[in-house]
Amino acid sequence: MDKDEVKTMTDYYYTEEPTAAHDEHTFQFDLLGHPLTFTTDAGVFSKSTVDYGTRAMLEAFDRDEIPDGPILDLGAGYGPVAISLAKTLPDRQFVAAEINHRAAGLIVRNAQANQVADQIEVVTSDCYENVHDRFAAILVNPPVRAGKDVVQTMISEAKNHLLPEGTLTVVLQKKQGAPSAKKLMLETFDNAQTISKDKGYYIMESVYVDGTNA
Repeated sequence: MDKDEVKTMTDYYYTEEPTAAHDEHTFQFDLLGHPLTFTTDAGVFSKSTVDYGTRAMLEAFDRDEIPDGPILDLGAGYGPVAISLAKTLPDRQFVAAEINHRAAGLIVRNAQANQVADQIEVVTSDCYENVHDRFAAILVNPPVRAGKDVVQTMISEAKNHLLPEGTLTVVLQKKQGAPSAKKLMLETFDNAQTISKDKGYYIMESVYVDGTNA
């Protein structure tokens, strides 16, 4: 691998410290019926708009059917999932976990801009590395380009971070490996269902039953 290839890799949105020159952009976007403001930057995922997979996952997520407890936005990017859900669920607490330090900083700013900073704890974390609580729900739009191992870790280790009857919700395109992800969810939780299909995106959900595959 030559130096140019190494430099290119450090600009990926799933790296800890992207080196791309800053190029901040602020836009407004409605999510779950709330007009929100997001600031993004070069070196973060979907910097120009909230990506369609995230939108589809939010619309499909049944927030009324989860137990009491906090919610984890894993691989949170600049925070659209945690922030829109915090607006919708003002009595819930959230953890937004993100490996990319630049994106994590944007979550803090965006939570403040949308008046939900008191509900969201931002954690810089490689998957679950710095996540220690158990949650009523985990939502994840996996960074497919980070590789199969990362996606599998986000799914298989979720059961260690869910409360009984808590849910894992995952969005993937079929061509990105949705069928194999669903198979892993079934192996991990003994249950998995596709709760929605939207323009090629599969939104899949598993429920953690205490003792599943223990």
